[in-house]
Amino acid sequence: MPTAPLPHFPAGFRWGVSTSAYQIEGAVGADGRGPSIWDTFAHSPGRIADGSSGDVACDHYHRHREDVALLAGLGVTAYRFSVAWPRIQPGGTGPANPRGLDFYDRLVDDLLAHDIDPVATLYHWDLPQPLEDAGGWLARDTAARFAAYADLVAARLGDRVKLWITLNEPFVQMSLGYGTGAHAPGRTLLFDAFPVAHHQLLGHGLAVAALRARSGSPVAIANNYSPVRALGGTDADRSAAAAYEALHNRLFTDPLLGRGYPEGTVGDPSVVRDEDLALIAAPIDVLGVNYYNPTGVRAPQEGSPLPFELAPLDGYPRTAFDWPVAPDGLRELLGWLHRTYGDALPPVEITESGCAYDDVPDVDGRVPDPERVAYLDGHLRAVRAALDDGVDVRGYFVWSLLDNWEWAEGFTKRFGLVHVDYATQARTPKSSYAWLRDAIAAARRKPAR
Repeated sequence: MPTAPLPHFPAGFRWGVSTSAYQIEGAVGADGRGPSIWDTFAHSPGRIADGSSGDVACDHYHRHREDVALLAGLGVTAYRFSVAWPRIQPGGTGPANPRGLDFYDRLVDDLLAHDIDPVATLYHWDLPQPLEDAGGWLARDTAARFAAYADLVAARLGDRVKLWITLNEPFVQMSLGYGTGAHAPGRTLLFDAFPVAHHQLLGHGLAVAALRARSGSPVAIANNYSPVRALGGTDADRSAAAAYEALHNRLFTDPLLGRGYPEGTVGDPSVVRDEDLALIAAPIDVLGVNYYNPTGVRAPQEGSPLPFELAPLDGYPRTAFDWPVAPDGLRELLGWLHRTYGDALPPVEITESGCAYDDVPDVDGRVPDPERVAYLDGHLRAVRAALDDGVDVRGYFVWSLLDNWEWAEGFTKRFGLVHVDYATQARTPKSSYAWLRDAIAAARRKPAR
């Protein structure tokens, strides 16, 4: 367990935690909510590791006041949640479902009553199933539908949400949802999934305009990033690492910041219309950075359909997901963004960072998780080091407040600061919750460096 106090952080640094709608809300049939691609995917045999679904999840829809009390006890200054598109537009089009908006209205007001900034993500992968039936993110029309949905949410919440995030991890939606089929909607298009990237980015650009018309709050996007490390010293290994970096880190950043798509990443060029890149590059106020681990890459085997091969990185502790715990990678990543994009890079917030471990209550009902405490300590120190390097980092959000339904892994992976007994829905703060509570309180008392 770390004993040294954290270094100073700037005054106004945002301390938060993150969740997403399908992973915690449950109540999938309540108050007019329609089906999403994850409802369909989770109920398809063989898709989820333990055969579960998000039908109930953490029942946050009915227990949100209990969860807001946990946020208040933690002392965070912000809570990042996602709005479930199928609650607002059950069919993906048309007027808003008022009962769906009512839930988020109550949530936002309860957060503000506890001096917690509401940070709303509009899309965390739960596309309404009728839109997927019409082509999903492969269809250009979905970008326009997303902007119309953003307008509906902002019309109701735009006076109180403190930061908007349009999309969460569009790379993951493209690669796992449409590329390999490991996530909903389960398509296996590999590099033919490029239209998914473009239409998500186009939807982001259109949504930025919709949000700015309804709200004076800043607008962001949350991208998943991973430092790429070539395993092997050959030119082929280095070329493979460059190809993966372009796909994972630059495909969803270069066009956002006015550089267009990286060379070699555009599949069907007819998908990109003349005006699209200007729409995608609409100025944003914050770049959300989701960081979990670096990625090892080497040259592919002969005959591989991909120009790279992912390989494990040795020499690091591992999480229950078998991901390397590498705080140095976060500092490396932030430095890479700073050097690569220079003045075009807006202020950065770490919108997700966390780890899964097999946390089990002890005989006294407590949930010790010293590995997570060490993870958070190391990654927060990496953020402080990046600040010292000159990177404008303004916040850190832990993934996640609660143990939750972890996509294709079901209930087998626990990321929470709070343990959830899925049979009873009992919430038990872990030792990491207490550590972070004390760390935030101490950091907020300290003057800026």
